[in-house]
Amino acid sequence: MHNPSVDRARALLSRTPLVDGHNDLPWALRDRHGSVPAVTAALSDLTSTLPGLHTDLGRLRDGGVGAQFWSVWVPCSLAEHEAVTVTVEQVELVHRLIAAYPADLALATTADQVESAFAEGRIASLIGAEGGHSIASSLGALGALHRLGVRYMTLTHNDNTPWADSATDEPGVGGLSEFGREVVAEMNRLGMLVDLSHVADTTMRDALDATTAPVIFSHSSCRAVADHPRNVPDDVLERLPGNGGVLMVTFVPRFVSPAIAAWDDRMAEAMAAQGLKHSDLVVRERFFETWEGRHEQPQATLEDVVAHLEHAREVVGIDHIGIGGDYDGCPDMPTGLTDVSGYPALLGALLDRGWSEDDCAKVAGRNVLRVLRCAEEVAGTVG
Repeated sequence: MHNPSVDRARALLSRTPLVDGHNDLPWALRDRHGSVPAVTAALSDLTSTLPGLHTDLGRLRDGGVGAQFWSVWVPCSLAEHEAVTVTVEQVELVHRLIAAYPADLALATTADQVESAFAEGRIASLIGAEGGHSIASSLGALGALHRLGVRYMTLTHNDNTPWADSATDEPGVGGLSEFGREVVAEMNRLGMLVDLSHVADTTMRDALDATTAPVIFSHSSCRAVADHPRNVPDDVLERLPGNGGVLMVTFVPRFVSPAIAAWDDRMAEAMAAQGLKHSDLVVRERFFETWEGRHEQPQATLEDVVAHLEHAREVVGIDHIGIGGDYDGCPDMPTGLTDVSGYPALLGALLDRGWSEDDCAKVAGRNVLRVLRCAEEVAGTVG
């Protein structure tokens, strides 16, 4: 049935860039076409719908996406120096994909460049490194990634780094180590956003204590709505207004649906009984294929995502919420948000609930652009 609110949302996204915090298409393409960026870019036709993937240029346009943080994730299982190499290959792949579609994509490293690309009718392409293992405990590697265009780094992925604890690993250093605080300080100096998705609650709190710039959660939701360690507890959310940061609500089913979170806990227990590591994505996918409980997986919906946005608004206010879908980072997405074309439906649902167009513009992109601009200003003042 036709929903006029979706039309209003589309019109809004023609005026205001939707800035999504996290999309794993680069790794999905590497997984299909191999590790050589030139070959992978040449074999990846983003002008057609790619079977089994959530993202291509047509669906990005249909979704009104104005800017995308492309994730340059690499597995935690890689030895640290190998992780640096593979991260650089991922960055190179993003640059090659941008170059291959100059009418549709434009590299953006600043908020002004995002707005310029949007004004030209191109999708601003930002880069985010997902996991501090990508720098091998080297501030020099961090600076090099920034020079290559990376504008946020998630402090951990599913495993701890030597200097920061992950949400899905056993406590190591108790949050951030002294070197971890140096990493945050260097990110502030560079103007790179500190991303607290994936990190332990202790790390969230330590990073908020240490940072002089606003933080982001590039793809996390609210723990009070769905009790999963990848979500953010209210006491941390309550600190965002004081910090100026943004929670970019994600669509990952196990993070947004309480029923799926409980089902995921059962799978984690079953894996632990066999001595397997639930946080290892490759091991988890292999286990899932034969696990008897796989057929009992509940279905997440767009309404589940709305519940997180509404809770976040109650806790942090409209100026501290964004969107980070995590498309192509997990196999299935909620009904109503099955691929990157779904953003107008989500904003339409918010409009139906009485959110104003100004509210929706802030959530879509204005909030995170403010954070990016603020990080740039902080970098200009740090010696």
